[in-house]
Amino acid sequence: MDEPATSDPTRPGAPFRLGFVPGATPAKWARTWRARHPGTPLELVPLPAADAERAVVDGALDAAILRLPVDRDVLHAIPLYVEEPVVVVPRDHLLAALEEDEAVTPADLADEIVLQPADDVLPWRGRPGAEDDAVDPPGRPPLETPATTVDAIALVAAGIGVAVVPRSLARLHHRKDTAVRTLAGGPGAPVGLAWAIAREDERTEDLVGIVRGRTVNSSRGRREPTAPAAPAATSTPRRTQQGRTQQGRGGARRTPPPRRGRRRR
Repeated sequence: MDEPATSDPTRPGAPFRLGFVPGATPAKWARTWRARHPGTPLELVPLPAADAERAVVDGALDAAILRLPVDRDVLHAIPLYVEEPVVVVPRDHLLAALEEDEAVTPADLADEIVLQPADDVLPWRGRPGAEDDAVDPPGRPPLETPATTVDAIALVAAGIGVAVVPRSLARLHHRKDTAVRTLAGGPGAPVGLAWAIAREDERTEDLVGIVRGRTVNSSRGRREPTAPAAPAATSTPRRTQQGRTQQGRGGARRTPPPRRGRRRR
């Protein structure tokens, strides 16, 4: 990724630079931001998962939708969702005969060569950030490690092995000569929004509110300025047929003098 210049939020009209890793879909949040902040452009920056955290720390991005965990000493982060893992197999593989709603178990992969690319984002046991209850990669390791997820899926299509990836990456790199099935009991892939602690400002607070679904009138978000109330309408007094004056609805009224009785002859 070409490193962009450090973002300067103090510059008038400066864009808010939001990075996102492969598989992340920031479009709905971007639409909300642009509707609420037409004067602050939102720039979406795609970048590899391995580069996202450093880009935010260095100031190349104002925030990023990335793979968790991150260094909480320098970054604030909120979890957004956890992706389920799936198995990518050749189209003619035995597991491809399963219905799409049928899950594969790690035991089903015991005799398979499971391709783990160098850019793998799943928190297997022994990986940085893996939980204590993390599971080991299933199956047998390959003789060589594919450089990228794209390379791993290409090898799957060639019948070299199978791959376990988050569902969004399987969808992103879909091929007609492969099939995808859910892996039950595999590690989930958490995704979150992160921004630098040192550069937190109202714009990042607004973005947090948007991804959390807060409305524009939320007490924790900035409200758009409202127009001043229009002055109350006035009306000109008019005389009615009964000889009394009225001023608008509910205005003061003057009653006419009583009529004199008719003189009897």
